Amino acid sequence: MSGKNQNYKNHRRLSPGHHFLTYGLIGVMLTAGIIILSCGHKPLLGGLVILNSVILALVALFSRIFALKAQDRAIRAEENLRYFILTGKRMSPALRLGQVIALRFASDEEFVALCERAEKENMKPNDIKQAIKNWRGDFHRV
Repeated sequence: MSGKNQNYKNHRRLSPGHHFLTYGLIGVMLTAGIIILSCGHKPLLGGLVILNSVILALVALFSRIFALKAQDRAIRAEENLRYFILTGKRMSPALRLGQVIALRFASDEEFVALCERAEKENMKPNDIKQAIKNWRGDFHRV
C-alpha cells in the first residue's frame, strides 16, 4: 500500500500468511483430527491431532496478541511524545488506549484539537478515525 493513499476506508491490513494460511492450515488439521476421531479406528491419533491443532491455534493467537500489545505501548509512547512536542504538555491520561491508537492517523494540524474533542465527547476510536480530515498513514502495524 502506498503512503499517499491510506485513508479511513483502506487503513485496515491483513497479513495473508498469518490470517489465512496459518489459521487455514490449523483448521484443516483440526478437521482431520475430528474425522480421524469420528471414524473410531485410531481415537488416540485423532485426539492428538485435535490437541495439536488447539495448541497451535493458541500459540498463533497469543503470539499475535503479545505483538499487538507491544505495538500498542509503542503507539501510546509515540503519540504522547507527539502531543508534548506540539503543546509542551502531557497528553490527558483520560484518553483510552483505543482512542490514542485511532488518533495516530490525525495530521499534526488537527491532532491536538481532536485529542481534546475525543476526551471531551468520549469519542469511540471509529468515530475519531472518521473525524480525521488529513489522514496520516501508519504502514507498520498489521
